[in-house]
Amino acid sequence: MNIVGKSIQRFDLLDRVTGKAMYPADIDISGQLHMKVLFAGKPFARVLAIHKEKALAYPGVVAVLTAEDVPVNEYGLITNDQPVLVGPVPNGKPGSDLVRFPGDQVALVIAATEEAAAAGRDLVEVVYDELPFVDSCEDALAPEAPKVHPELDIPGNVLAAQRIVRGDVDAAWSEADVIVEADYFTSTQEHAYLQPEAGVAYLDEEGRVVVVVAGQYTHEDRRQIAHALDLPEEQVVVRYPAIGGAFGGREDMSIQIVLALAAWKVDRPVKLVWTREESIIGHHKRHPSKAHTKWGARRDGRIVAAAIDITLDAGAYAYTSLVVLRNAILASVGPYDIPNVQVDGRVVYTNHTPNGAFRGFGAPQGHFVAELQVNRLAEKLNMDPITIRERNILREGSLLATGSVIPPGVSMPAVLRELAEAGGWQKEGDRWLPPDLPDLPFPDQKPHTALDRVSHHWQRGIGVAIGYKNVAYSFGYPETCTVTIELYGEEDVEYAVLRYAGAEVGQGTHSAMAQVAAEALELPLEKIRLVLSDTAETQDVGSASASRLTFMAGNAVVGAARKALASWRQGERPVIAKYQYKARPTTPYDPDTGRCDPHVAYGYVAQMADVVVDPDTGRVHVLRLLTVNDVGKAVNPVQVEGQIHGAVAQGVGWALQENFIEKEGRIWTPSLSTYLIPTAADVPDEMPAVILEEPDPQGPYGARGMAEMPSVPVAPAILTAVKGATGVWFSRIPLTPEAVWAGLRGRG
Repeated sequence: MNIVGKSIQRFDLLDRVTGKAMYPADIDISGQLHMKVLFAGKPFARVLAIHKEKALAYPGVVAVLTAEDVPVNEYGLITNDQPVLVGPVPNGKPGSDLVRFPGDQVALVIAATEEAAAAGRDLVEVVYDELPFVDSCEDALAPEAPKVHPELDIPGNVLAAQRIVRGDVDAAWSEADVIVEADYFTSTQEHAYLQPEAGVAYLDEEGRVVVVVAGQYTHEDRRQIAHALDLPEEQVVVRYPAIGGAFGGREDMSIQIVLALAAWKVDRPVKLVWTREESIIGHHKRHPSKAHTKWGARRDGRIVAAAIDITLDAGAYAYTSLVVLRNAILASVGPYDIPNVQVDGRVVYTNHTPNGAFRGFGAPQGHFVAELQVNRLAEKLNMDPITIRERNILREGSLLATGSVIPPGVSMPAVLRELAEAGGWQKEGDRWLPPDLPDLPFPDQKPHTALDRVSHHWQRGIGVAIGYKNVAYSFGYPETCTVTIELYGEEDVEYAVLRYAGAEVGQGTHSAMAQVAAEALELPLEKIRLVLSDTAETQDVGSASASRLTFMAGNAVVGAARKALASWRQGERPVIAKYQYKARPTTPYDPDTGRCDPHVAYGYVAQMADVVVDPDTGRVHVLRLLTVNDVGKAVNPVQVEGQIHGAVAQGVGWALQENFIEKEGRIWTPSLSTYLIPTAADVPDEMPAVILEEPDPQGPYGARGMAEMPSVPVAPAILTAVKGATGVWFSRIPLTPEAVWAGLRGRG
């Protein structure tokens, strides 16, 4: 291959690093107004009345919009359970006057300046009837708990529940020589993307509502906007300029609908830019989880049974919780062929910030359980972490816990072996010996933070964890992707146009698809022109999520290229070739047993963490985190390496630092000075990335999606390394210095 597989510079690189690229907050339109959103600030309350007279009287205020201004006051990615604006409307949808979390939007104030809009927002008076709120999953499941959604016909606050059953777990315990039983807790995580929510909306010369905003799925944004405004979809245009990161945080609506509503109502361009605090309050997070689990293994290391009970906090609205639950329960068994499995999972409504898509999409929560259980079993069996995995991992032809054969292209054995060898493990007989580590202390170790001293008390340990993650939509969803390729010229193709709606959220998808198009068309890269992320100009390719764009769009581009070349060779000039790629079908869970063929394809990853712990302060620092990732085919290797480093950094943050606190009806960490994400001093000193290329039979040129995979095993690898350093197992993240200090003293 001439272009695919080469580390080619991204076409937008210079614009981004020089500041030329236009992000949503950079875009201004002549005559624009400015908007501010009034958040409820209450966890659970009924809006009795909204008084906007004072706001309307403020100089510069043009309009104040409330629930009665929304034609169809509901939205949602999977289910329409959230009002666009909360408030009383005669004959309105039941429950649309209920505030369910502090970030619910109550009113929109539109003014000549941002300052006037903010002042007007503060003058809107809302009369609330505050209600007893649900502050935890335990509270939500209590028999007398308030119903977060009294209008829905669901038992208690359980949004969804699912079971997976394989074999007979109860009978299998008698086969186990060792059993490990433990509880695990994972925390909420904020996406903290570079640019908070921002955008501008206006009516174009055709009367269409145009929304220029950052998102992850242009055509889904258009669908939800059109539904709320009660407009035909062709009357709405969604365009994405440069996007300052996403990580799943832009998959659900935040400002798209209210921006469109405002421009449509006032017939003027309207701009909205959220502050970081508004962003943290107003958009969804990673689901926190609680799991009780019991695993058993024979003396030879073969795992015979796994029982898991896991609960996820959906927060106030459904968002993508149903699918996150489905992924999490399967991931909680890990990439292992276990003959007897029972998983019971549920996701419940609370009055917390909604939780939804975040890099890994349920897999990190599930693998956190599975990998720590496997490492605890290895300890009890006096077995090394590589060997126990070799005896249990999924291979070609293995059955998943759902009873289906895993799709071909299973590279978990190759990934695990590469990790062992790259990590310095030595094979001796039927076991692997751990790598030699330099003696402690480190006389040249420099403090990273105020907690670090030039200490001679550092304790060191290593930990191994592995994982797998689905590629593409799943559980029976009809997964498709459509692109168009145009060829222009006389005798030879002078240039090609690729029309592609995929969201560029930092992963380099635009450049990667240009490479795939150039390869498939046998053209130099400079002859590929791109028309991008505009619902008026491109077809539906689906979301930048589920590690799917390279896999799905790559296949679609190859198909369109072949179709276009066939027409060109038959003498057609110019050529316009539209092609829809359809992935192989999957099936939904059986409601009672969980039997199904869940996912189109998978990616595989293995990691080894090398950490030091200061027992006097509880400070954990990751010296090295080695990642081995099978990507099938690296379309652009340097971009793949960047994705691995970014995923590792987010995983380290989730494991050690990012402590999102929401309790007593409020968010206690509403800024990046209270919610801490890793800096350059907090990420591992070394993040070696080993890129394997075991071709996926279904992927374009063998490529698999990979952007989420390296985030999956980070936390359990680190916690296992901390156990190696300190002798103490921890089962809750984030593993802050306070938590480590207390745990080492038996106070955890």
